[in-house]
Amino acid sequence: MHIHGYAWLGEKQVFDKESIRRPPPSQAPTAHSPVEVMDRHRQAVADFPTTDVPPLQTAHWLIKPASVVRGTWEEPKEAGEWLGLQLTEFAPRFASAEEREVTRLVLLVKSAVERLTWGGDVSLAHYLKGTVFHSVALVSCSPNRSSPELACPLG
Repeated sequence: MHIHGYAWLGEKQVFDKESIRRPPPSQAPTAHSPVEVMDRHRQAVADFPTTDVPPLQTAHWLIKPASVVRGTWEEPKEAGEWLGLQLTEFAPRFASAEEREVTRLVLLVKSAVERLTWGGDVSLAHYLKGTVFHSVALVSCSPNRSSPELACPLG
């Protein structure tokens, strides 16, 4: 098993578009499907595989292209260090003063390392000042505990 890191920074309005955060359904709509269903399927096929917007399910990061992987680690502790760096970099911009607390950030990283140790995934997100949203995820790979059928994006 290894761990991939993902990060996204963007407008909250983009993050709120669920249609680009869901993979396409396994079955294509029929000719008799409602127009909204066909449009949703078309958009999912076009957008989901190419966008770096976080998926609704953390394990679905593995469906995204390898180019969105920000780092890969063999050890949970190393992945936790990267997570700590991500949180430290963006903490001054967190909208909530409570979320900027150093003790809280340390505990988040410690909890993430523990979860990764048993094969779990980690997904954290924070509102930043203004309308910006930051998301960071660590996803166990080969196999993923919640979705073992998903292949590693790096081959």
